[in-house]
Amino acid sequence: MIRDYLRKHVLIMDGAMGTYYSQTTNRYDVPPELANINHPETIEDIHRQYISAGAKLIRTNTFSANSIVLNMSRSQVKDIITAGVQIANRAAAEKDVFLGASIGPVPDSIDNIDTSPRAVLEEYRFISDVFLDLGVGIFIFETFNDFTYVKDIVKYIKQRDESVFISVQFATTPEGFTRKGISNRHVIDQVKACREVDAYGFNCGVGPTHLYNLLKEIDFKDDIIVAAPNAGYPEIIRERTVYINNPNYFAEKMEEISRLGAKILGGCCGTTPSHIRKMSQLIKSRRHVQPKEWHRIEKPVASLRKKRPNNFAEKLKNNEFVIAVELDPPFDANIERIMENAHICKQNGVDIITVADSPMGRARVDSIMMAAKIKREVGIEVLPHICCRDKNLNALKAGLLAGYMENIRNVLAVTGDPVAAAEKSNIKPVFNLNSLSLTEFLNTMNHEVFKEDPVNIGGALNLNVCNPRAELERAFKKMEKGATFFLTQPIFDDKVIEFLSHIQKCERIKILGGIMPLVSYRNARFLNNEVAGIKIPDHIINKFHNDMTREEGERLGIEISVDIAQRIKDKVDGFYFITPFNRVHLIMEIIKRLKQLAAVK
Repeated sequence: MIRDYLRKHVLIMDGAMGTYYSQTTNRYDVPPELANINHPETIEDIHRQYISAGAKLIRTNTFSANSIVLNMSRSQVKDIITAGVQIANRAAAEKDVFLGASIGPVPDSIDNIDTSPRAVLEEYRFISDVFLDLGVGIFIFETFNDFTYVKDIVKYIKQRDESVFISVQFATTPEGFTRKGISNRHVIDQVKACREVDAYGFNCGVGPTHLYNLLKEIDFKDDIIVAAPNAGYPEIIRERTVYINNPNYFAEKMEEISRLGAKILGGCCGTTPSHIRKMSQLIKSRRHVQPKEWHRIEKPVASLRKKRPNNFAEKLKNNEFVIAVELDPPFDANIERIMENAHICKQNGVDIITVADSPMGRARVDSIMMAAKIKREVGIEVLPHICCRDKNLNALKAGLLAGYMENIRNVLAVTGDPVAAAEKSNIKPVFNLNSLSLTEFLNTMNHEVFKEDPVNIGGALNLNVCNPRAELERAFKKMEKGATFFLTQPIFDDKVIEFLSHIQKCERIKILGGIMPLVSYRNARFLNNEVAGIKIPDHIINKFHNDMTREEGERLGIEISVDIAQRIKDKVDGFYFITPFNRVHLIMEIIKRLKQLAAVK
């Protein structure tokens, strides 16, 4: 039925439920979905207002109706969804109006709640089953940031009832990316490849003008496109999010969007029945006109995108052995030592310097800024570590753009060490992404922003675990997302060396074996007992003793490192030296001895 309507008409959808409910009831601290049980008459009245305003499609008040967001039992959530459908049915009774199930994202990271992929997918199935059992024939997945779970759940829904009409809508930024940093074109390509999706589009994140600008770059052809922008951009007044009351402007812009070829038009945050009424009156449910002829405008390539030589990436690609040395940025603004060490590395033939991103959760000089200065003033390739602990997606993207502008073409994507428990009351970890999703985000930027000169993406590989095969499988997943090489944690254990020998060359994984010279008995015991990801066998620790001088400890550390390097050299694609306590002379001595032993060709 809805498909028949769309062949001849533009379908007017309702506007916001959440922000309008808060505005009309002055309830800003209660999820509106609870009103399905506590204040059903209020929700029914909102539905009726939208229908009276001209909406031919209303969405159930169930956007956040899931057990993870509401922290309720599934039985309680089922009651909320059931009530939401019943309320919408009453409001739409004898009104010739379509009813759609509103389903928002189920969070995949909430403390103390199982949000594993399996649990999240089960939650979506549960929600879908409730709506299907209630006879709902239109499903609206809205405000999503990626297609990860939706692609599976829409297939599940169609298997149960192939007649169901499914719309998938993504939240977007003005720059044309979802909130996870995935380009709109990429998610559209994913959706269009999924035959179970009947309509797709965008809602939330932007106002009508920005959405118009984004949509005019998309080739709709015969697709059913949904457009449901916010009223505009809000401001915070007395701790409340307030949107501009702009029905006339909103309607004018939505009419322009309809002329692009969008077939389902509605509103998201900040929109009200007044917005829908003005839009409906302007469009008047007219027959759908052919969209304007679509032309992609090729933008000139900026000079910063010019292809630049990346000696490190080229050597890896050509199967040449590489040497990476990690230098920790300082805790203060004094960079004299790290710059001096960087010059020493270059003079001794090191291929690339890696710069950690505040390891162990303690603030140091920004890794991208430090790497940029080293590359600019020393003239050596750099590899800043980019961790997800301290920055949200906006900050990560801003830093990556700045690094690219400074000609950084290699990055290491890591999740990041956690903040110490004692400091969590003052320092809040972000973890907007993890290493896997950050790798995917970087790869997306390579295709969308850096396509003329992509960034070489590396990942971390910890083989000092009980199940190194599982870690290797995770590395393969990162390769699928765009990673091209991996740095291991420091290697000391014979079992890790043996495992490296079992990794087949046909698996095409490029590995730089981690080597970290120990310098004392105390140092070895600390690393083994207090630093996650490092495992040092007792027989190595016991080679040191407390009575050693500094020189004796360093000599022994060098000997152990040279021995390990020789044993792994034929099993890895390069060495990754971690410099202890800025003692870069230890690394240079190890490299010198390895060259003498012909370990480095």
